Amino acid sequence: MDVIQQAKLMEQDIVGWRREVHKYPELQMDTPRTADLVVRVLSDLGLEVRANVGGTGVVGLLRGSGSSPKTFAIRADMDALPITEETGLPFASQIPGRMHACGHDAHVAMALGAAAILSRMQPRLPGNVKFIFQPGEEGGGGAKIMIEDGALENPKVDAIIGGHVGSLWPVNTGMVGIKSGALMAASDSFVLTIRGKGGHGAAPNQSVDPVVIASHITVALQTIVSREVLSSDSCSSHSGYDSGRDREQHNPRLMPFEGDSEVSRQGHVCIHP
Repeated sequence: MDVIQQAKLMEQDIVGWRREVHKYPELQMDTPRTADLVVRVLSDLGLEVRANVGGTGVVGLLRGSGSSPKTFAIRADMDALPITEETGLPFASQIPGRMHACGHDAHVAMALGAAAILSRMQPRLPGNVKFIFQPGEEGGGGAKIMIEDGALENPKVDAIIGGHVGSLWPVNTGMVGIKSGALMAASDSFVLTIRGKGGHGAAPNQSVDPVVIASHITVALQTIVSREVLSSDSCSSHSGYDSGRDREQHNPRLMPFEGDSEVSRQGHVCIHP
């Protein structure tokens, strides 16, 4: 029986895992309920399981029966987002203000499904497969913390793949896109305060308006993408700020300004059915 046939046979298990995780979303590094589900499934499959890796991370090891010392890893993130779900689905989030809106519930279920299928193929595996379930992808630095706690060691990981569902790429349902190297962008955030000079809105010449300054900064930031970044690279810039105006239309003295940038190296993407 090939992999596709096995996946179809356990489709309802995978769907069930995804919906269970979706109903009880957990944020950043605090994912104990999701981790417990992962530990339970991996243990039932007979894998070597290490829990509490870098906090609530989980690592499952499937040892191959061949002589190859190589270890391949499959990584899935587990945390959700601080978003209120309004889908009305029967498996919608049961926790107000939290939702799996980025697909990490699906990633967990997919990795568990892969573990189930590959465990049945263990006699045919020349090397090891390690399954890494990471908290703190949406904030908290979970990957770094798990690596520091040995997630990629004992045995040492030689190659790793991280999957992601989504509609950002030209990949239809039932298709998988594969790319070597980095695909998703790494982001950095910044917070700054623009210091102007307060004054009455009727006499703008007597003040220094930080709102106007922020507007210029917003426009100028876009030229980083168009004029400072290699055309072969991918980069985006986002910013936002409080209007700084009160109801009486006074020009403010201070105004918070926040933003973030996302950068990744571009490469070729191969689409396979």
